[in-house]
Amino acid sequence: MIIFPAVDIKGGQAVRLKQGRADEETVFSSDPVAMARQWQDEGGQWLHVVDLDGAFSGEPVNRSLIRRICSNIDIPVQLGGGIRDIETARAYLDSGVSRLIIGTMALAEPNLFGSLCKTFPGRIGVSLDAEGGRLRTKGWVEDSGLTVYDVLPRLEKQGAAFIIYTDIDRDGMQTGVNLPALKTLAETSSLPVIAAGGVATMDDVKALYPLSRTANLEGAISGRAIYTGTLNLREATAWIAAQG
Repeated sequence: MIIFPAVDIKGGQAVRLKQGRADEETVFSSDPVAMARQWQDEGGQWLHVVDLDGAFSGEPVNRSLIRRICSNIDIPVQLGGGIRDIETARAYLDSGVSRLIIGTMALAEPNLFGSLCKTFPGRIGVSLDAEGGRLRTKGWVEDSGLTVYDVLPRLEKQGAAFIIYTDIDRDGMQTGVNLPALKTLAETSSLPVIAAGGVATMDDVKALYPLSRTANLEGAISGRAIYTGTLNLREATAWIAAQG
């Protein structure tokens, strides 16, 4: 099980939002590159980066900053936000990003998403962001009218490499994970599942860990919790390693 430290970029700074709302922003660092290095130094095995400006605008905004992050750390980077065409995807992968996270395109343009998966096999994941069970798109501001299980069979068939499931109601709220929803998804999906939203303490890590053994849970993303200290990344990573 992997803990993915998150670096969310908005206006060139490392921030966290509450429930994806642009007006509920906390700035944690003016230097996202330094934050990336810090999380690597504290035991991070992957870095989860989101171009929030890109997610809201629909086009890459922080490409040069993301390139600098990739060149300043040794751990792999997964990136989401504003990737709406194959050219943008190729540019990011060529600049050092290991794998991409697609949200809006996967739901709104399924044929294009399928082409992306074929062009870059094993490197394209999907962000499924749910509020009240319904998936949202375009930086979480639009209701797609779909559920995870409406789209999961297609995503599996098209060659998605992994799924990130975000419970928007819990994102940035540090209220704990939605364990029943994650358990059902990890047991249903043939794709590795990464949990996001609500991972706040070691208790959440310990609650999720069995799903990495009995179901298809790859790991969990943590943002606000590791920035504020309610979850210690080094401690969490060491605890997981000690489980064998």
